[in-house]
Amino acid sequence: MSKEVVAVIIMSFATSVILCPVIIPFLQRLKLGQYIREEGPKRHLKKTGTPTMGGLIILAAIVITSMAFIKDNKEITPVLFMTLGYGLIGFLDDYIKIVMKRNLGLKSWQKMTLQVLFAAVFAYYLTHYTDIGTSVIIPFTDGMTLELGELYMPFIFIVIIGTVNGTNFTDGLDGLASGVTVIIAVFFTVMSISLNSGMEVISCAVVGSLLGFLLFNVYPAKVFMGDTGSLALGGFVASIAIMLKMPLFILIVGFVYFAEVLSVIIQVAYFKISGGKRIFKMAPIHHHFELCGWSETRIVAAFSILTAILCLIAMEAV
Repeated sequence: MSKEVVAVIIMSFATSVILCPVIIPFLQRLKLGQYIREEGPKRHLKKTGTPTMGGLIILAAIVITSMAFIKDNKEITPVLFMTLGYGLIGFLDDYIKIVMKRNLGLKSWQKMTLQVLFAAVFAYYLTHYTDIGTSVIIPFTDGMTLELGELYMPFIFIVIIGTVNGTNFTDGLDGLASGVTVIIAVFFTVMSISLNSGMEVISCAVVGSLLGFLLFNVYPAKVFMGDTGSLALGGFVASIAIMLKMPLFILIVGFVYFAEVLSVIIQVAYFKISGGKRIFKMAPIHHHFELCGWSETRIVAAFSILTAILCLIAMEAV
């Protein structure tokens, strides 16, 4: 491990740890507290008023650290763009819900339009200003690639939108999204170093920022990341995987994201088809485990351990 990798993680971690005690009271004074839906698990009602939009802390630590170490490493620019871009979408959603008191935030079509717009800019950059090409690495094939050709663009859009929304659905328990994503960020750090891509600067910045944030986000959380954080993290995971030609690996390392969003799709579809019946006690699936009697800490630990194991498997799949 290079000295720069260690320095980036430490700087990002320190920035996050320093910012949390400063920004959390500020969010409290502004009364930017989380609104808890009554139809959710009843034990969550006690979290009402917990400061949210803590994703601003994560973003600040990532940006400050990345800019300090970017130097001539322009490869991280598109990943930083996607992280900030989707963080901005999340911020607008949080702002409308919390400050403007519109519980649903951005309308579905508005949120999707913005997500597609940022994905389009990223895709345009890839095809016009990089030599990444249109092939992707296939897991468990000893580095073999699949040439997608004209299918590459629609594939990229599916990867980005799916990952971002999967990360968003995962943010439902104290420390869940941050705990799972920090492990995934470590995976992409290792892959970036092994592929000599230069992407480890921003992935290490994400690792450090999340480690610092977790000190205040684990149960019982002092702050929530909100959509500001969850959408930003989704943008990071999707974009760095694409830049490393490893979007197919998201299905492995990001299995928790996939399971969360798939559980919602299955629940809604079955509810409509069956005339009101449900497969899960509640979706996303982490709420199903809650209603089965699992504690928040047990669910977060289980999902994080599963992600760690899958990341180890993914390392063997390259």
